Amino acid sequence: MTEADFLDDYDPAAFERPSVTVDLVLLGLHEGRPTALLVKRGQHPFAGQWALPGGFVGIDEGIDEAARRILHDKAGIRSAHLEQLYTFGSVKRDPRMRIISVAYLGLLANDAFESALKETPTLLPAGIDVPWQGEKGGPVEVQSPGHEPLTLAFDHADILAMAILRLRGKLDYSDVGFAWLPKHFTLRQLQDVHEAILGISLNKPAFRRRMLDKGWIEGTGERETGASFRPAELYRYKPQN
Repeated sequence: MTEADFLDDYDPAAFERPSVTVDLVLLGLHEGRPTALLVKRGQHPFAGQWALPGGFVGIDEGIDEAARRILHDKAGIRSAHLEQLYTFGSVKRDPRMRIISVAYLGLLANDAFESALKETPTLLPAGIDVPWQGEKGGPVEVQSPGHEPLTLAFDHADILAMAILRLRGKLDYSDVGFAWLPKHFTLRQLQDVHEAILGISLNKPAFRRRMLDKGWIEGTGERETGASFRPAELYRYKPQN
């Protein structure tokens, strides 16, 4: 039997097939903590509950293509850097049927985050509180802008927890910490980002020395404007070869 013969006789229904969805973790920084964009579900299951923007992958659609479509349709964002975070495949994660979800992570600078909220007023900026230190992992707590606790649909709280764990793991060896910063930034702004991700306060002199020693940043020769005190020096990210 040739491969062509095998494919002609193959029965696609020989094995049960799960459905595949994409869920987007779109994170900004607000009030010194990571904040995710959520949508309210209009249909069962979990009707009326908040969830990550997501949807099913079409039968003729690539997963990355589905992620970009959902980014636009559900969050009103035309373009953003998305990277695959993790694949969630617990058998009972969705009460409808067997559904596997590919989660994507997108870090939105302040202007992109605010633009998304303006373009899609139905989005909810939900703050994420992380009760564990370091990279040991665990559940997170999600709150409304009024600091009321939120219970998310499906396993979306677990997806957010994985996003925080991934960010903490990458912070010390990648440029992930610069995604939330403008092109030119102060060392205070850079430290604020690290503290928000790590959930701890950092020693100011030690942090600044470490950032400079890593060679990740370089001075611009300029200083911030509009400061009522001595303006701080502005830096920029120095791409690594």
